[in-house]
Amino acid sequence: MYTPVAKDVAKLRNITGAGMMDCKKALVESEGDFEKAIEILRKKGQKIAANRADRESTEGVVIARLNEDNTLGAIISLNCETDFVAKNESFVELAYELAEQAINYASKDEFLASDFHGITVSEKLTEQTGIIGEKIEISSFETIQGPYLGSYIHAGNKIAAITALSAKVEGGEEVAKAISMQIAAMNPIALDETKVSQEVINKELEIEKEVLLKEGKPENIIENILKGKMQRFYRDNTLMHQSFIKDSNMSVTDYVKSINKDLKIERFIRVALG
Repeated sequence: MYTPVAKDVAKLRNITGAGMMDCKKALVESEGDFEKAIEILRKKGQKIAANRADRESTEGVVIARLNEDNTLGAIISLNCETDFVAKNESFVELAYELAEQAINYASKDEFLASDFHGITVSEKLTEQTGIIGEKIEISSFETIQGPYLGSYIHAGNKIAAITALSAKVEGGEEVAKAISMQIAAMNPIALDETKVSQEVINKELEIEKEVLLKEGKPENIIENILKGKMQRFYRDNTLMHQSFIKDSNMSVTDYVKSINKDLKIERFIRVALG
């Protein structure tokens, strides 16, 4: 029976990331053929992935990445089953590398089908499932483009946001990062009141009206009260009207204008784990 030498086992481990014993067994089974050994390890990963398909992968990391000129960005959530794996350095490094690649794709399906060191991203996730022994998947995939982008990843890699500014201006890097931090912390539902869906508005009006009726407010004054309630709702839940987290005496709009009167926030994306 073929007995692999230590350097070959180490080489296969470096190529695949699989455990030492798994690499040794694969080399024995393949009689020293590296290509066959790699295929054996990948099939092993597929088998484990199939067995864990119904498991919940609620832990993981959320990573934001930008291209070199800050005009394209992506956020992905790479999920696993346990916090122990989520904190593993190699797992986080993989998430960063995948997020870097995600910048170049418009959809999650295209990204999963793209080449990643000789195999597809989807195959890489299956391979990692086999190596780690937990279900590994991309649960969120968001991309954004704009004249100038800035990003923020919250401590612990559980929340990330990217902000698109209308132009690259002096102080723009600081603004984009500060606003991305605002988005991560305050979770606005839209840029401003014009971007809030009618469905959300109707639901909020319904809730507030029901409360007012239970309080015994007369029908003839409810409409005026609701206008005030919605103004407060927009202040609390839309980015441009929120109080700026670094200075509650000004709104986000006030802060942006204080840096450059012509600067605007065009759009944003935010992803949180779970």
